[in-house]
Amino acid sequence: MSAMAKYVLVLILAVLPALCKAQLKIGFYNQTCPSAESLVRRAVAAGFANNSGIAAGLIRMHFHDCFVRGCDGSVLLDSTPGNSAEKDAIPNLSLRGWEVIDAAKSAVEAACPGVVSCADILAFASRDSADLAGNVSYNVPAGRRDGRVSIQAEALANLPAPFLNASGLIANFARKNLTAAEMVTLSGAHSIGRAHCFAFTNRLYNTTTGAVRIDPTLSLSYGELLQSKCPANSTATTPITVRLDLITADVLDNKYYVALQQQLGLLTSDQALTTDPALKAEVDENAGRPNGWATKFHRATVRMGAIEVLTGSQGEIRRNCRVVNRATFASVAPAVGDVTGLASF
Repeated sequence: MSAMAKYVLVLILAVLPALCKAQLKIGFYNQTCPSAESLVRRAVAAGFANNSGIAAGLIRMHFHDCFVRGCDGSVLLDSTPGNSAEKDAIPNLSLRGWEVIDAAKSAVEAACPGVVSCADILAFASRDSADLAGNVSYNVPAGRRDGRVSIQAEALANLPAPFLNASGLIANFARKNLTAAEMVTLSGAHSIGRAHCFAFTNRLYNTTTGAVRIDPTLSLSYGELLQSKCPANSTATTPITVRLDLITADVLDNKYYVALQQQLGLLTSDQALTTDPALKAEVDENAGRPNGWATKFHRATVRMGAIEVLTGSQGEIRRNCRVVNRATFASVAPAVGDVTGLASF
């Protein structure tokens, strides 16, 4: 290979990552499916009108998608006889909003067959949910392609558990190239939604003996209230749920951070944000600046939405978000044993 050829090859390799990222752009479907975003918005609005909790579900679903194999719609795939998919992992059993994504996909396919990816539909739906629940609106760069692989065990391995402390959370987000400040900002999604008792009974009882033991970082009166709702033997399938935000439970806003200042964080991973000085500074800033947090939230969400995306000719555009276009998975997972975690987002 000549010196010039080597130089050109090195140059191509150097700019390739930037070129791939550049394939995500605002208005990606302006020419190929101009109604795509409005059709998704209509489906989300219909779901929200029926059940406002859908907003929290779709925001969380987008997060769970991006943290496992990148934002490729893999969380939407159903399990098959030969493969247990992400959505059947314990952290994803409480996800909701699948029917909204199905409705959005059906509407988009009717208008523009084979053009808009499920991964992009989910990103749009998350944005629309933030707007409906908290007037947090922003443009979503699009151009993601859909993945063909979804493995149950990978969800547990990649999603942050509700029991993580500050250092564990920082490390988990760093693996996805997100900063500690962005982690605090994205945690604000917990200003809406609910959590199952199993996700926080470790803060109320001794996990070995079941004896009462309220976490000292949790408000005593709040801990006693939670004990009245959640038994010590709660499991991942115990149906009782509690609102994540005690102050404005149905509005996506910065009151989540105000609650943390009052030791009213529900999960270990929530209140952990006040146990590290740098994270606490972010909490205090977000608590005092509602508009500032909203701006940071949409920027962090856009950054998260670019994690390990498939673009160009990678992946596929699924016809149905629940199944790959071919009859079988491109990769079949090994048998998955019992799992015991539960994601915090």
